[in-house]
Amino acid sequence: MDVIQAIKERRSINFFETGKEISDEKVRELLELANLSPSSFNLQPWKVIVVKNPGRKKILRQCAFNQPKVDEASVVLIMIADPKGVEENIDRMLDSWQELGYMKPEMRETYMGMANNLYGTEDSLRRKFFAVKNTSLFAMNLMIAAKGLGLETHPMDGFDEDCIKKEFNIPADKIIPILVAVGYLKSGITLLPRAFRRKIDEFARFE
Repeated sequence: MDVIQAIKERRSINFFETGKEISDEKVRELLELANLSPSSFNLQPWKVIVVKNPGRKKILRQCAFNQPKVDEASVVLIMIADPKGVEENIDRMLDSWQELGYMKPEMRETYMGMANNLYGTEDSLRRKFFAVKNTSLFAMNLMIAAKGLGLETHPMDGFDEDCIKKEFNIPADKIIPILVAVGYLKSGITLLPRAFRRKIDEFARFE
Protein backbone atom coordinates (compact mmCIF):
# COMPACT_ATOMS: atom_id res chain seq x y z
CA MET A 1 0.00 0.00 0.00
CA ASP A 2 1.19 3.52 -0.81
CA VAL A 3 2.32 5.32 2.36
CA ILE A 4 0.01 8.30 1.80
CA GLN A 5 -2.92 5.94 1.34
CA ALA A 6 -1.94 4.07 4.52
CA ILE A 7 -1.90 7.31 6.52
CA LYS A 8 -5.28 8.37 5.14
CA GLU A 9 -6.90 4.97 5.70
CA ARG A 10 -5.44 4.13 9.11
CA ARG A 11 -8.14 4.16 11.76
CA SER A 12 -8.29 3.24 15.44
CA ILE A 13 -10.34 0.05 15.36
CA ASN A 14 -12.56 -0.86 18.31
CA PHE A 15 -13.95 -4.13 16.92
CA PHE A 16 -11.50 -6.86 15.90
CA GLU A 17 -12.22 -10.23 14.30
CA THR A 18 -11.88 -12.73 17.13
CA GLY A 19 -9.97 -15.97 16.69
CA LYS A 20 -7.95 -14.69 13.75
CA GLU A 21 -4.25 -15.18 14.40
CA ILE A 22 -1.24 -13.28 13.16
CA SER A 23 1.80 -15.50 12.70
CA ASP A 24 5.00 -14.84 14.60
CA GLU A 25 6.68 -14.25 11.23
CA LYS A 26 4.18 -11.50 10.40
CA VAL A 27 4.65 -9.90 13.82
CA ARG A 28 8.41 -9.97 13.30
CA GLU A 29 7.99 -8.35 9.89
CA LEU A 30 5.85 -5.64 11.48
CA LEU A 31 8.41 -5.02 14.21
CA GLU A 32 11.25 -4.90 11.68
CA LEU A 33 9.42 -2.18 9.76
CA ALA A 34 8.60 -0.26 12.91
CA ASN A 35 12.23 -0.51 13.97
CA LEU A 36 13.17 1.75 11.05
CA SER A 37 11.66 4.60 13.06
CA PRO A 38 13.93 7.58 13.74
CA SER A 39 15.23 8.13 17.26
CA SER A 40 17.40 10.67 19.01
CA PHE A 41 21.07 9.81 18.40
CA ASN A 42 19.70 6.57 16.92
CA LEU A 43 19.53 5.20 20.48
CA GLN A 44 16.23 3.31 20.00
CA PRO A 45 15.09 3.33 23.66
CA TRP A 46 12.14 1.01 23.17
CA LYS A 47 11.25 -2.54 24.07
CA VAL A 48 8.09 -4.47 23.18
CA ILE A 49 6.20 -7.33 24.81
CA VAL A 50 4.12 -9.22 22.25
CA VAL A 51 1.00 -10.57 23.94
CA LYS A 52 -0.63 -13.33 21.87
CA ASN A 53 -1.50 -16.06 24.34
CA PRO A 54 -5.24 -15.94 25.15
CA GLY A 55 -4.62 -16.34 28.88
CA ARG A 56 -2.07 -13.55 28.94
CA LYS A 57 -4.41 -11.32 26.94
CA LYS A 58 -7.12 -11.87 29.55
CA ILE A 59 -4.70 -10.71 32.25
CA LEU A 60 -3.74 -7.69 30.17
CA ARG A 61 -7.42 -6.94 29.61
CA GLN A 62 -7.94 -6.64 33.35
CA CYS A 63 -5.03 -4.18 33.51
CA ALA A 64 -6.61 -2.24 30.63
CA PHE A 65 -9.90 -1.51 32.41
CA ASN A 66 -11.54 -4.61 30.90
CA GLN A 67 -11.55 -3.28 27.34
CA PRO A 68 -12.81 -6.11 25.05
CA LYS A 69 -10.45 -5.25 22.19
CA VAL A 70 -7.53 -6.53 24.25
CA ASP A 71 -9.09 -10.01 24.05
CA GLU A 72 -10.43 -9.64 20.52
CA ALA A 73 -7.32 -8.33 18.76
CA SER A 74 -4.94 -10.93 17.36
CA VAL A 75 -2.05 -9.48 19.33
CA VAL A 76 -1.49 -6.61 21.73
CA LEU A 77 1.89 -4.93 21.92
CA ILE A 78 3.07 -3.42 25.20
CA MET A 79 5.31 -0.51 24.26
CA ILE A 80 8.04 0.06 26.84
CA ALA A 81 10.11 3.25 26.97
CA ASP A 82 13.51 2.54 28.49
CA PRO A 83 15.36 5.51 30.04
CA LYS A 84 18.48 3.31 30.17
CA GLY A 85 18.47 3.01 26.38
CA VAL A 86 21.31 5.54 26.26
CA GLU A 87 23.72 3.36 28.23
CA GLU A 88 22.43 0.17 26.64
CA ASN A 89 22.80 1.23 23.01
CA ILE A 90 25.27 4.10 22.71
CA ASP A 91 28.42 2.00 22.20
CA ARG A 92 26.84 -0.05 19.41
CA MET A 93 25.43 3.10 17.85
CA LEU A 94 28.83 4.82 17.85
CA ASP A 95 30.50 1.64 16.52
CA SER A 96 28.03 1.67 13.64
CA TRP A 97 28.56 5.36 12.93
CA GLN A 98 32.31 4.85 12.87
CA GLU A 99 32.16 1.74 10.69
CA LEU A 100 29.83 3.38 8.15
CA GLY A 101 31.77 6.61 7.99
CA TYR A 102 29.34 8.90 9.82
CA MET A 103 31.95 9.66 12.48
CA LYS A 104 35.74 9.72 12.74
CA PRO A 105 37.25 7.72 15.63
CA GLU A 106 38.58 10.83 17.34
CA MET A 107 35.01 12.21 17.62
CA ARG A 108 33.71 9.27 19.68
CA GLU A 109 34.21 10.85 23.10
CA THR A 110 32.72 14.13 21.87
CA TYR A 111 29.54 12.40 20.75
CA MET A 112 29.41 10.39 23.98
CA GLY A 113 29.57 13.61 25.98
CA MET A 114 26.94 15.27 23.80
CA ALA A 115 24.50 12.42 24.40
CA ASN A 116 25.06 12.41 28.14
CA ASN A 117 24.63 16.18 28.36
CA LEU A 118 21.54 16.16 26.16
CA TYR A 119 19.63 13.38 27.89
CA GLY A 120 20.69 13.84 31.52
CA THR A 121 21.01 11.17 34.18
CA GLU A 122 19.13 7.86 34.12
CA ASP A 123 16.54 8.99 36.66
CA SER A 124 16.02 12.54 35.34
CA LEU A 125 12.76 13.82 33.90
CA ARG A 126 14.65 14.76 30.74
CA ARG A 127 15.71 11.13 30.30
CA LYS A 128 12.14 9.91 30.75
CA PHE A 129 10.92 12.39 28.14
CA PHE A 130 13.64 11.14 25.78
CA ALA A 131 12.50 7.54 26.17
CA VAL A 132 8.78 8.26 25.81
CA LYS A 133 9.15 10.58 22.81
CA ASN A 134 11.18 8.11 20.83
CA THR A 135 9.04 5.11 21.78
CA SER A 136 6.01 7.07 20.57
CA LEU A 137 7.70 7.58 17.19
CA PHE A 138 8.24 3.81 17.06
CA ALA A 139 4.58 3.14 17.90
CA MET A 140 3.29 5.48 15.19
CA ASN A 141 5.64 3.97 12.63
CA LEU A 142 4.34 0.55 13.62
CA MET A 143 0.72 1.55 13.08
CA ILE A 144 1.43 2.90 9.60
CA ALA A 145 3.44 -0.24 8.78
CA ALA A 146 0.57 -2.40 10.05
CA LYS A 147 -1.85 -0.71 7.66
CA GLY A 148 0.57 -1.36 4.83
CA LEU A 149 0.59 -5.05 5.76
CA GLY A 150 -3.21 -5.23 5.72
CA LEU A 151 -3.60 -5.08 9.50
CA GLU A 152 -5.66 -2.76 11.69
CA THR A 153 -4.57 -1.18 14.96
CA HIS A 154 -5.77 0.73 17.97
CA PRO A 155 -3.40 2.73 20.21
CA MET A 156 -4.53 2.41 23.80
CA ASP A 157 -3.90 4.89 26.61
CA GLY A 158 -6.47 3.47 29.03
CA PHE A 159 -4.64 1.09 31.34
CA ASP A 160 -3.18 0.67 34.81
CA GLU A 161 0.58 0.90 34.29
CA ASP A 162 1.43 -0.57 37.70
CA CYS A 163 -0.80 -3.55 37.01
CA ILE A 164 0.90 -4.24 33.68
CA LYS A 165 4.36 -3.90 35.21
CA LYS A 166 3.45 -6.38 37.94
CA GLU A 167 1.76 -8.95 35.70
CA PHE A 168 4.34 -8.79 32.90
CA ASN A 169 7.47 -8.45 35.03
CA ILE A 170 8.46 -5.00 33.76
CA PRO A 171 11.00 -3.14 35.94
CA ALA A 172 9.74 -0.09 37.82
CA ASP A 173 12.13 2.29 36.06
CA LYS A 174 10.58 1.58 32.64
CA ILE A 175 7.62 3.56 31.29
CA ILE A 176 4.63 2.22 29.35
CA PRO A 177 3.38 5.09 27.18
CA ILE A 178 0.96 3.06 25.08
CA LEU A 179 -0.48 -0.32 24.14
CA VAL A 180 -1.18 -1.13 20.50
CA ALA A 181 -3.85 -3.68 19.63
CA VAL A 182 -3.26 -5.30 16.23
CA GLY A 183 -5.57 -7.48 14.18
CA TYR A 184 -8.31 -7.47 11.56
CA LEU A 185 -11.54 -5.51 11.40
CA LYS A 186 -14.52 -7.58 12.53
CA SER A 187 -16.58 -8.77 9.60
CA GLY A 188 -19.85 -6.93 9.10
CA ILE A 189 -18.58 -3.76 10.79
CA THR A 190 -18.78 -0.52 8.82
CA LEU A 191 -16.65 2.28 10.17
CA LEU A 192 -18.25 5.63 10.74
CA PRO A 193 -16.68 8.60 8.94
CA ARG A 194 -13.48 9.94 10.46
CA ALA A 195 -14.27 12.22 13.40
CA PHE A 196 -13.39 15.86 14.02
CA ARG A 197 -9.99 17.16 12.93
CA ARG A 198 -8.88 20.72 13.59
CA LYS A 199 -8.18 23.12 10.75
CA ILE A 200 -4.52 23.75 10.00
CA ASP A 201 -4.80 27.41 11.00
CA GLU A 202 -5.91 26.39 14.48
CA PHE A 203 -2.66 24.62 15.37
CA ALA A 204 0.03 25.73 12.91
CA ARG A 205 1.89 29.04 12.78
CA PHE A 206 4.08 29.92 9.81
CA GLU A 207 7.05 32.20 10.47
